Amino acid sequence: MLLELFQKIILTALDILNGASVWLIISFVLAGLMHNMISPDRLQRMLGNRKISTLAKATVSGMLLPICSCGVIPLGLGLFYSGAYLGPTLAFMTATPIINPAAVLLAYGFLGPQIATIYLVTGFVVPMLIGMVGNALAGPEIQAPGLENPVELTELESAERVSLAQKLQAGLRWGFLDMGVSVSKYVCLGMLLAGLIIVIVPPVFIQQYLGNPGLISIAGIAVLGAIMYVCAVGHIPFIAALIASGAAPGLAITFLMTGAATNLPELISMYKLIGRRAVLIYSSVLISASFLVGYMTNKLLLPGFIPYFDLSKTRQTLGLANNLIFAAPEPLRYLCSALVLLLGLYALWPGFKRTLSRARAA
Repeated sequence: MLLELFQKIILTALDILNGASVWLIISFVLAGLMHNMISPDRLQRMLGNRKISTLAKATVSGMLLPICSCGVIPLGLGLFYSGAYLGPTLAFMTATPIINPAAVLLAYGFLGPQIATIYLVTGFVVPMLIGMVGNALAGPEIQAPGLENPVELTELESAERVSLAQKLQAGLRWGFLDMGVSVSKYVCLGMLLAGLIIVIVPPVFIQQYLGNPGLISIAGIAVLGAIMYVCAVGHIPFIAALIASGAAPGLAITFLMTGAATNLPELISMYKLIGRRAVLIYSSVLISASFLVGYMTNKLLLPGFIPYFDLSKTRQTLGLANNLIFAAPEPLRYLCSALVLLLGLYALWPGFKRTLSRARAA
């Protein structure tokens, strides 16, 4: 019985990892290239300050990237460790998974212009708010340690001129062996915890709860979405079906906000690599804001909402959205998952060796 439960947890965790691993590897590459191709001085001028315009740049950049909340971990941390302040980092990490062009198209097609417009505006305003709170309340973690006097390409700093190939090589090495190793061990831990939660509380139970308008509360959905792994693109049709069956429209906004922008691997990585205060700012502001927007949608913005569903328009929108969605082949997903697991094991290996040596000595 215990072995069967453990097997279910492992298989569920691997299934979640397969869904995010391609974006994780892409983000390792992008984070490494950004770290070494863009000079720290330039990045600090762009994102290393508390300006509102800087938060707007980070938010809009995130809104244009079709990356999930796991894939954004190395990219956001790469920004932070390359010179971005905490506020722009949190704004980017919030906006990227919540909203993207494909999600907006699907929202207009499945949820209708009223909910979709609220979703679009919220997808910009909430990351900005989180960024402002992050800049205002941050302590020493406002900037990554050691970046007061940033140095570009430390391994190659003695050379007067660095070739493009050397920059690419150093960037990929940093993206995988530094950022990738650091992030992967926490992602793997988060995937295991997510697998445990899903096995103990199966999705069928959660869907029954979400699908019962009498049981739904905006506060409950805000907290529930914060611990689930939700892809905004994949869950929009599901949310549309719930609303068509009688759920309040604020549910869509609240669930997509907290569900898409938070998950255990992301929160654990942020806690370990940025700090506890960053996690508290990120999660508390996001949950509070999503609750407030959901409540305002139900009570003030759309009190007499009529469910929207137009089959012809939905099919047209779905076709446009599919052109913007990258579906990785299954072998590639397995390969990327194996690479993430190897990076995680590589990070844990020194600690395992020390534990084994102590056990042998005892």
